[in-house]
Amino acid sequence: MLGDKNVLTNIAVKDLDESKKFYGKTLGLRAIGGGDYGQMYESGPDKGHIFVYPAPTAGTGKATICSWEVDDIKKITDELAKHDIKFEHYEFPGAEHDGPVHIMGGMKAAWFRDPSGNILGLSEGHM
Repeated sequence: MLGDKNVLTNIAVKDLDESKKFYGKTLGLRAIGGGDYGQMYESGPDKGHIFVYPAPTAGTGKATICSWEVDDIKKITDELAKHDIKFEHYEFPGAEHDGPVHIMGGMKAAWFRDPSGNILGLSEGHM
């Protein structure tokens, strides 16, 4: 039923103006519409969508809310670090670490937070 439909990620944020700078400038997402109620972004060659909107519950989640599949996770984490992005460090059974990158079999992953405290992720490869 939904397997052939595009998915939209909604991200609640504390401060919309601060988040517009983070998602638009720091992460380099393309703003495609919005206003006082929120901001819509496009990401990737298939034009995935992320809608960022203000909400009082922003940043209260304890799990990853959005991830990007990347070809070179080391390159991306190095670029994000230049923008003062701090990465999360988790201990998973059998995982190895290379700086901010967690290596789990054939998959590499890294996590960081947006200004509201939402956990965002990067992944390269598959388990």
